[in-house]
Amino acid sequence: MWSTIRGGANGTGPRPDETGRTLIRANGIVKTYRSGEMSVPALRGVSLEIQAGEFVAIVGPSGTGKSTLMNCLSGIDTVDSGTVIVDGLDLHALSDRRRTEHRARRMGFVFQGFNLIPVLNAVENVELPLLAASVRPAEARERAHAMLARVGLADRARHRPGQLSGGQRQRVAIARALVGGPAVIWADEPTGNLDSSTAAAVVELFAELNEGGQTIVIVTHDDTVATCANRTIELIDGRVATVPVTWGDWRQS
Repeated sequence: MWSTIRGGANGTGPRPDETGRTLIRANGIVKTYRSGEMSVPALRGVSLEIQAGEFVAIVGPSGTGKSTLMNCLSGIDTVDSGTVIVDGLDLHALSDRRRTEHRARRMGFVFQGFNLIPVLNAVENVELPLLAASVRPAEARERAHAMLARVGLADRARHRPGQLSGGQRQRVAIARALVGGPAVIWADEPTGNLDSSTAAAVVELFAELNEGGQTIVIVTHDDTVATCANRTIELIDGRVATVPVTWGDWRQS
């Protein structure tokens, strides 16, 4: 079933021929949060690469900069210094408008709190990114229904978030992240609000999507979640603490 998630040039998923190229490259990222006279270093010169087709887990103790790193890599947050190249573009050299446009067009996001709009049903939540990208309403609705079917929720399309279980809500959020055919999906503690069995099902879904060619980067404090990824990047006090294995190493394992 999940092998059908592999997409193509029609915008419904990653292109198989992209797998293995460098999709994300960060060099010397520094980020410090300031409040009045207080300064809190969050990232201290982080450099890394992520290849298209990888499933990467960013791990480390609480407060070590995992979510900050994801936000800086995706362009949600700015950096104080350093460069972030995603999909061939230097994110932090772009204007706010162009960075937002690139994020909407080539990235999908899944969060711990689901971030669904409670007054909209599942298919309406999923189609929102397409409507925001000026996709025709009829096409957006068709693609949203198709994506809900791909995550196993075809029969819940008309249900609002309050009528869905936590796992179902997270699947709706994943469908919403996928519907635009993103180059990368960023997931910040996507299992944090789920019980262990539901969390396992959601992680299995991510793994199956990755098998179909989707690049996925997950921030997690859960070792069980991290072991499902192809590679881990460990942060300690805002620095990369371990040297990540290469694409070839894990692809051939």
